[in-house]
Amino acid sequence: MTRFVNNTKPVFLLGGMMALFVAIGGMLGQGYMIPFLIMGIATNFVAFFFSDRIAIKAMRGQEVGPGDPLYEMVDELRQKANLPMPRVYVCPQQAPNAFATGRSPKKAAVAATMGAMQLLTEEEMRGVMAHELAHIKNRDTLTSTIAAPLAGVLAFLAQWGFLFMGGRNENSNPFVMIAVVIIGAIGAAVIKAMISRSREFVADADAAALVGSPDGLIAALTKLENLNRRIPMANPNPAQNNLFIVEPFAGESLAKLFATHPPTEKRIEALRSAG
Repeated sequence: MTRFVNNTKPVFLLGGMMALFVAIGGMLGQGYMIPFLIMGIATNFVAFFFSDRIAIKAMRGQEVGPGDPLYEMVDELRQKANLPMPRVYVCPQQAPNAFATGRSPKKAAVAATMGAMQLLTEEEMRGVMAHELAHIKNRDTLTSTIAAPLAGVLAFLAQWGFLFMGGRNENSNPFVMIAVVIIGAIGAAVIKAMISRSREFVADADAAALVGSPDGLIAALTKLENLNRRIPMANPNPAQNNLFIVEPFAGESLAKLFATHPPTEKRIEALRSAG
């Protein structure tokens, strides 16, 4: 049932994005509907087929292969989880974090930042990588990977409507401007709702079962949460925050609109009670 729900969410996301583009085009005028329809098709195509590469590229990830300690760790864990081997990346950011991406287990990738590699012990890193593999196995990454670029597009539409439709043209309709901004905000909120917070609790529990103990993941979550508050993530697209194991700290900004993680202390409590 969980897999079915996770597989159908992207259908609603992509269909909703198409309808949103057409609706905005219609508000701007009949002549805009076809161009906006084409934009919607192009956005959906890129979101489905290339969003995983976009996420890796945004984080400047460097792929590692056999012989690398992180690769060997992921290989061992994915065999225990009965998963295909994902691509493995190391990202240069000092903010400690990790994420998984990809539209299917066969197209998946996992990544860890240099900050996480330097901060976490082997046991803690095993817990983190098991968590990311759990997301892949549960097909959470299908929704998360598609949601990131779509949320970014919605934020752009809202900003575009605010900057270019509200006063630069004397004939511009202020109600259209307001509508575009509201639609962008509502759309982002809908995407946030589609990314269930419960998925983190499930992935945490599955990771603890995979490695045989919750201790490593509990220690890792504690460290990651504390240090992320001191080292902001150099991530150009806050809409990608849903991909990470803990919400990257980005200060007071519109990025909070895309907050998708439950409080880390609640996740730790759940792990301790289950263990």
